[in-house]
Amino acid sequence: MSDDVESISEGSDNEYSYDSDDQLQPEDTLVDRGVDDILDEGISPPEKPSKAMRYGVTAEDQREGESLEEHLAEEVPDPAAEVTFHEDSAPKPAVPADEDLSDAVDEIDEFDNEVGDDRAGRLVSPDEGVNPHTTHQEVASDAGIDGAGASAEEAAVHTVPEGQIP
Repeated sequence: MSDDVESISEGSDNEYSYDSDDQLQPEDTLVDRGVDDILDEGISPPEKPSKAMRYGVTAEDQREGESLEEHLAEEVPDPAAEVTFHEDSAPKPAVPADEDLSDAVDEIDEFDNEVGDDRAGRLVSPDEGVNPHTTHQEVASDAGIDGAGASAEEAAVHTVPEGQIP
């Protein structure tokens, strides 16, 4: 082992560092994700648990086996299997084949002004989440970009200038 390598003991203050000097800089990587500061990117957790966390991947699970109740609890019913049609009540197409669809596009355009062009940053409640909510409405203000990426809910929020509110 080399003498110039500094060892960091587990649990010490220097074990994990959020200092930008300790982070791999964008110019040192082959991936350009379009963020100026690497700490602004954040992470996006997976939508569902990893398959490695399922039952049956360990030797103990395989040895004991899975009960029928546990196996049936994992089953997801097929919604298409529950639908039955009679000949007289067969589903009809939403748009007749001879009808022009250009009008449908015009109807969609009327909703384009409901979302502003500017995305809101980190949303913070007026009391910064310290006190319990006493109102039935959610109130928050834009606190700008945080040290990580926005959550899906925050990324969906856009600001609309006062004069452009429909």
